[in-house]
Order: sequence, then structure tokens, then C-alpha cells
Amino acid sequence: MILVRFVGYLFGIGAVLFLVVATGIAWYVSGLTQDLPDYDVLAKYEPPVMTRIHAADGQLIAEYARERRLYLPIQAIPDRIKAAFISAEDKNFYHHSGLDYYAIFRAMVQNVQSYGSGVRPVGASTITQQVAKNFLLTNEQSIDRKIKEAILSLRIEAAYKKDKILELYLNEIFLGLGAYGVAAASLEYFDKSVHELTLAEAAYLAALPKAPNNYNPFRHPDRALERRNWVIDRMVENGFVTAAEGEAAKAEPLGVNRRVTAPHLFAADYFAEEVRRQLAEMFGEKALYEGGLSVRTSLDPTLQVYARKALMNGLIKFDRARGYRGPVKHFEEIGEDWGKTVGEVEALSDVVEWRLAIVLESSGNGLKVGLQPGQTPGGGLDDARETATVPPSQMKWAGKRRPKVGDVIYVRKVEDAEGDVYALEQVPEIEGAIVAMDPHTGRVLAMVGGFSFAESEFNRATQAYRQPGSSFKPFVYSAALDNGYTPSSVVMDAPIEIDPGPGQEIWRPSNYSNEFYGPSTLRTGIERSRNVMTVRLAQDMGMPLVAEYARRFGVYDDLPQYLPMSLGAGETTVLRMVTGYSIIDNGGRSISPTLIDRIQNRFGETVFRHDKRICEACEAAEWQGQDEPTIIDDSDQVLDPMTAYQMVSMLEGVVQRGTATIVSRSIDKPLAGKTGTTNDYHDAWFMGFSPDLVVGVFVGYDKPRNLGRGSTGGHLAAPIWVDFMKDALKDKPAIPFRVPPGMNFIPIDRKTGLHTNASGPGVLLEAFKPGTGPPDTYSVIGYTDSLGNPLTVDPDVDRAVVSGTGGLY
Repeated sequence: MILVRFVGYLFGIGAVLFLVVATGIAWYVSGLTQDLPDYDVLAKYEPPVMTRIHAADGQLIAEYARERRLYLPIQAIPDRIKAAFISAEDKNFYHHSGLDYYAIFRAMVQNVQSYGSGVRPVGASTITQQVAKNFLLTNEQSIDRKIKEAILSLRIEAAYKKDKILELYLNEIFLGLGAYGVAAASLEYFDKSVHELTLAEAAYLAALPKAPNNYNPFRHPDRALERRNWVIDRMVENGFVTAAEGEAAKAEPLGVNRRVTAPHLFAADYFAEEVRRQLAEMFGEKALYEGGLSVRTSLDPTLQVYARKALMNGLIKFDRARGYRGPVKHFEEIGEDWGKTVGEVEALSDVVEWRLAIVLESSGNGLKVGLQPGQTPGGGLDDARETATVPPSQMKWAGKRRPKVGDVIYVRKVEDAEGDVYALEQVPEIEGAIVAMDPHTGRVLAMVGGFSFAESEFNRATQAYRQPGSSFKPFVYSAALDNGYTPSSVVMDAPIEIDPGPGQEIWRPSNYSNEFYGPSTLRTGIERSRNVMTVRLAQDMGMPLVAEYARRFGVYDDLPQYLPMSLGAGETTVLRMVTGYSIIDNGGRSISPTLIDRIQNRFGETVFRHDKRICEACEAAEWQGQDEPTIIDDSDQVLDPMTAYQMVSMLEGVVQRGTATIVSRSIDKPLAGKTGTTNDYHDAWFMGFSPDLVVGVFVGYDKPRNLGRGSTGGHLAAPIWVDFMKDALKDKPAIPFRVPPGMNFIPIDRKTGLHTNASGPGVLLEAFKPGTGPPDTYSVIGYTDSLGNPLTVDPDVDRAVVSGTGGLY
């Protein structure tokens, strides 16, 4: 009886203690659950996803992200990938309710057995628990966090399907090399999509979540291989692959092949950076780096390569003519391992045709150089050492100043009579830019903003404001033609004095030749780039009109109304100038320049489209005999179409007879353009176009200084333009410029601008608008009587005046 009472007493005490402990645990857990994060956020989860920029043909240009991630729905993830991660991380994933109790018990036993041995405790977290930790909790190592993780896992399992949980996990997990999620990791490690991965490659990715740095394929290849093979064994054990498939996969090397770093499209560096800047302005930094935007640009990869080649070759040619300036760096002592020495110098990563080299020997037979070793995938220097020869014939341009032993120089592989050798190169001091545009849409097809983006990210096509010089004159002449003047209107080319106001020197503009040529037609003025004629024309029209047309063309927002501005003294960019010329080429209709065609958000919804033209019939589901759709273009008409054609015709004359005859000598197709050179030869320009392509070239030093006597737009910028257009138009038919209906063509004397029935080289068919034509007598702009009234010249009476020999200036 006493024993029974004693047992009952103990049972009672035990029951009380159990209730106390249970109550304490319940209170403790209840306290933890009160501040648990809301797992409903998983349903609205939008992970940071990289923004991808594509060329017009779909090629990838660049990617921007803080976390390199491409989000894939579970249906798009191959079963092989799922099997690999489930085998490595949670083989019972599809069978437990969020916690794997058997795995927990097994881990507890192993941890008790290994206690005090220094071995790291074994975990038993399920994929669901990892989702709870990665999305909702921190990485804090504590019992509180583990309990919260377990509670959240049970709740997540009750609220979401297994496939959704696995989708979240496979897109969120960090897998090293800056990659988040299996899609990004597949590209980073193997340069493949997830659908192209082999069994061995999928198993390696599944080996990484545990500790990506521990299984880095470059620093710890043995560990990485061992862990990958362990995953393959688990896949065999779980029945996802056969034993034979597993053994074959384990026999393969790791095969890691890192993708090329951004930008991915060759020669597109400046273009990609300009797009990045525009996206940041339009949507903000967060949307750019985390919003998963898909951007289709206007870039034509082929034209971009042509543009880069033409500009680089032109800058190198100019720079070589000024001699060799010295090495990139000099080492007094090369050391035993010259590869390590030259490896310390950073090369221009985007000038792939060149290599850095260190001069090992110098003699009358040339240079023996050691080429900079390449880099291993892990970032170290390759062990291979390669030497080469630079013969005297490949560095003649350097003159007497030659590289010496210890100099680090750039070299380029070439073929000559001595076989494969290397040529001496140097990075030009001179800089420049080139922009190619579709004149009918404003789409920028190619843009190069300097010699090397790796050397300088400053984009001289969009960020450099320079004086366009005479390349601005077509906008002055367009304003005149649009306001009553004709191509045969005559302007006096004679000395003129402009009083800018009290306390300022009298301005006496002059022509490039420092000569004056008497009365000349507007056509002659633009073809020969006569400065004095342009000033007189602007004076006659009034600078407010010139400023208004400069604004309409988009060249200047608010041009100061001073006569020197008519000669291109104001500063603008290459892109703005190309836009202005595109309007002329587009029949006077305005265009909006763009590098971006369309932007879609992460859900595939279009959030920006450049082309605003309306085409209602384009939405038809099928063809039922209806007419071809009509696209409505409601853009502004900046110039009368006939004025635009007159200007095009006059600019054709520039390349046929004027300051840019290098164009017509080099390319036998309808082309037009205008040279531009500023005071003291600081800037050289050429703006030109075919009926369907407008291209602008600028050359100058970043800190403006004299380019040298004779460095005009026709001699420096035009050859670069020609080199580009040769490539761009080589497979294109010769299309004439489009003539608007109603235009009249009348033969005139080129010199006098008067109608003539004669024939010969001095006669041309001039374009006139209806109701206009060459006069029988004409007044000369800038030629007035003592009262300031225009004088009329009768060419049959005063031929000396018409010919410019009558002593009127």
C-alpha cells in the first residue's frame, strides 16, 4: 500500500513537472511565433533579376545586376536539375511535411557521437527550411532561429505546393561566382542554358549550395570533383539515373567553362554604357539592377564593328604620323620571370587585336619581346611564356626613337615577308567618335565614343560638346531655302566687318583660303564652304531665324544670336548633329534619336516603345483581301520636303565638286555631306549620308589643341567616314536620293546661277520649287548702294561684277 502511494506520489510530481515544462515550452514557442515574418510574402516574391540588353538581331550586348539571377518557373527547369538538387539537399522532399524527422534523428545521433572531436555538426535542414531561412530569416546560428525555421517550414508546406517551394529554392540559392539560382549559375560555370547541361554538370551545380567557396573549381578542383561525384552517387542511390550513367558521369572532368564577361557583344562598350545610363534615368537604379528588364536596342552588330574599325584605324594613322611617344611602362630590372613582370601591367581589355609585351632584347634586327601571358579561368597568370620578334619594318613609323630593353609596349600580330611577326603599336592621344543612324526612324545603328572604352568611358558621341564648325552651315542654308532664297541666290563673297558692340574688337571673318571670290551662288557657298558668304546670309536673314531652325533640327536648344554662331561656333554633340542631318535626309520630317527600340518588364509587358507611329490595320488577325496596312506618321515637318531635297542636292555637290571630293572618288554611289573644321584646327568633322544611312565623325583632342596645319574635316574626318561607308554600303544597291513630287529642274550656269541653254561642265540642273527659278537679273546679297538698298546686276551689262573681277570688294 505504501509502495502504491509512493508510486502515485512520484507520478503526480512527474505529471506536474511535465505540465510545467510543456507549459513553459508552449509559452516559449508562442513567444517566438508572435514576431514570425509573414510567409505570405512568398506568394508575391519578386527576386532581384538581372536586366539584359540585346542588339536589334537579338544578340546579347550586356547584363546589369547586383545579384546575377535569371528567374525560371518550375516548368522550365529540367528534371535532371531537380533530381540533382533533391538528391544532394533533401532526398525526401516530396514525402515530408517540411521537416524530415528521420534526418533530424540521424543528425542528432551523429552529432552526439562526434561531440568533442572537433568535427563540424551535421545539419538536417530540408529544402523547405532553407527557403524559410533564405527568404524570411537571417543566417544567425541559434536555437531560436532553428525553431522559427521549423515553424515557418510547416506553415509554408501547408500553404504552398511542393513545386512552388522548389521553384523558389532553385531560383534564390547562391551558387558562387556571383550567380544566384540555377539559370544564372549554368551560364556562369558552363556558358550554357540549364537545358544543355549534362548529368555531370547538373550534379556539380547541386554540389555548390553547401559551400560554394569550398568547392570553387579553380581554387579547390579536387574538392569540387569529389563533391560532384558524391552527388552523382546519391542520384544513382535515389533511382534518378542508372549506375552506368553515374559511372560515365563521374569519369568526366569538371569541364567548367566560364562565360565571357560583359559586355558580351564585341565593340559595343560605348553603346551599352549609353543604354545603361538612359535606363537609369528612365526607371531608376533599382529597376535597372534588380527589375529584370529586357531591352531590345537599335544596335546593328555588323555596322558597330565597321564603325569601331574605321575610327580606330583613322586615329592610329593620325597618331603614328606624329611619332612614337614612349612605352606604356618601363622596368629597370625585368627579373627572372619576365612574364610575371609584364603581367603586372593592365592591358586595354577591349583592344583585342593588341597584346602587351616587354622588350627583352634590342638590336639592328629589331626587338625580341616577351608577350604578356594570358589569364587562367581562376584569375591567375598562365604558366606559358611566349616570345616574338618586332622587325625594323614593323616600327618604321617610330623614327629614331625606338623602344629599349625593359619597356612595356603594345604589339600586334601581322604577316610580312619574314612570316608571322609583330608590329609596334601605341594608344593614340587623339580621340574621336562616330555615330550611324537610320534617318527615317532615328534609330542609332552604331556608336563608338572613343578609341578604347577600357581606357576612357567618356563617350565623345554623346557627352563631348564641341564646335561643329562648317558642318553647321547646312542648317543656316536650310533656313534660307525655307524662307524665300533659292540655290541660285547670289551672295557677295567679299571682306566684311562686324561690330560686336562697345569695347569689343571688330570681327572680320575670312575664308579658309584667306581669299575672296565675289558674287557666288548659295550652292557654291556650301560646296566651297565659304565663311564670309555664310555670315552675310545669316546677317541678311537675321540670327533669330537661324537660332529657331537650329532648335528645330535639335542641334542647339538655345543658340546665342550672334553672327559667329552661323559658322558653328556653338558647342554640340555628334549625336545631335547626326539627328539634324537625318531630318534633312528624311525629307524634312523630324525624328527622335534613340538607342532603344523596346523595353519589357520581368513579366513580358512592354513598358516603352520608341516607334509611336500608328498602324491600326496591323492588328488584323488574318488577311481577308484587305489593302496593305498604312502606317500613320504624325511627326513634325521641320522643313518643307522640297527645301530638304534642295539641301540634299547642294550637299551632293560638296562631295562631287567641293571640300569632300574624297567621298566621290572613293565610293561610286549617291552620297552627300559636309566637312567641318574649327578655328586653329581644334576639331575636325564630317557629316554625311546616303538615302538611308546618316553617319557623323568627329576627331579632336579631349583637351582641345591644334591638330596641325591641314587637319581639316575633309582630310582627317572624311577618310574615316569613307572607310566606314565602304563597308556599310558594299552590299547595298546604288539608290538615288528621293525627289519630292513637283520639284522643277532647270539648267543654270554654276557660276552665276542664271538660266542657260548651254551645256558643259559649267552647267547643272538645279532644283527649284514650283513658282521659283533662276532670275534674268538678280540682286547680290551684301552688295548695296550708298543708302543700303540692294543693287540689281544685269549679267549682260556688267559681266565683270558677275565674274567677281569688277573690283567691288
